[in-house]
Amino acid sequence: MKRLLIDTHVLMWWLADDPRLGSYARELIGNERNETYVSAASAWEISIKKALGKLEAPDNLHFLMEEEGFSTLPITFFHGERAGSLPALHRDPFDRMLIAQAQAEGLDIVTADERMASYAVRTVSAWQ
Repeated sequence: MKRLLIDTHVLMWWLADDPRLGSYARELIGNERNETYVSAASAWEISIKKALGKLEAPDNLHFLMEEEGFSTLPITFFHGERAGSLPALHRDPFDRMLIAQAQAEGLDIVTADERMASYAVRTVSAWQ
């Protein structure tokens, strides 16, 4: 069993059945024996980009997470402190939060962002 945290773009690829999501990553996410988490940071990022007209996304994301069998991961005070104390290897605040959450919760991040592997966190390539 694996415990996965899917990056925002991976979530969007999964929901759209986008071919950019590799077969191995797709298999891991779809495997019912694995625990797949979606961070509140991803919902926040999607909502902001959607409001700015930079992204099209469903209105009912929370319902879709339940429907897909994903667990939602709230942002805690500890996650915030940890994200703020990460070295400045990555400037995206949403990704920094995902890294902090993965470290704190012992999760592997499924991502296409190779910069995340620069941190002390396990990653799975979304391209695989």
